[in-house]
Amino acid sequence: MKARSGVALMAVLLLLYIGLAGQRAWVLITTGDPVAIALGCALIVLPVIAVWALGRELWFGVRAQSLGEKLEAQGELPADSVAVRPSGRVLRDDADAVFPGYRAAVEQHPEDWRSWYRLGLAYDAAGDRRRARSAIRTAISREAASRRGGDRSGGGPARG
Repeated sequence: MKARSGVALMAVLLLLYIGLAGQRAWVLITTGDPVAIALGCALIVLPVIAVWALGRELWFGVRAQSLGEKLEAQGELPADSVAVRPSGRVLRDDADAVFPGYRAAVEQHPEDWRSWYRLGLAYDAAGDRRRARSAIRTAISREAASRRGGDRSGGGPARG
């Protein structure tokens, strides 16, 4: 719940920025001065990029959470017990100890979105956010492909 509140707050602040930047762009464009018009047009680009980035990140979060909930409902979330710091962060040595099993599962079943999702969780626990997001994105695309391919369960290696 805390994460959702943070996302909502950041989204609202970004939308406020987008609105203000758009308003300033409009003011510059309507001045009639060629330099101000050029600056106003350039300023329009920033809100467009911000809206695209916000939408992309929110959609990633919704899809990733959906897969996590699906795994939880199936009782397939990782059950590894690892030590955590008082802040709640996983101790890196413990995360590194369980990581090879998740990597091996992906190597054995590269089309299984569940394996990719668990690998993403392991990367996240180890503090490697870039690889975690990449693995979760792969899980999202594999799950979507499994649904399009007729396998409505969304898991298991591809049959071919």
